[in-house]
Amino acid sequence: MSPYLPLGLAIVLEVVGTSLLQRSEQFSRLMPTIGMALCYLASFYLLSVSLKSLPLGVAYAIWSACGVALVAVIGLVVFGQRLDLPAVLGLSLIVAGVVVINVFSRTVGH
Repeated sequence: MSPYLPLGLAIVLEVVGTSLLQRSEQFSRLMPTIGMALCYLASFYLLSVSLKSLPLGVAYAIWSACGVALVAVIGLVVFGQRLDLPAVLGLSLIVAGVVVINVFSRTVGH
């Protein structure tokens, strides 16, 4: 199995967990808080599964960069949070960095 499958699922669960963190209202709402905790636990487990084949730095770079970008999009679409031009440029640089690592680095075994 490709290590990118559990990594991709880890990213999705981390993004869902972060969205539930917003909905938990500082842990004052029980169901979003429980959902957030379960998503984070499953996300970290799946991240650890991907570490069997991927280097830690590369896996974490992909996991965090994709999570940051997706959470920003969810913040915009679901929560109505606006991004200014510097934020969009910064997010673009983060995603570009992950692309450079995956396309050009010899660290990542394909």
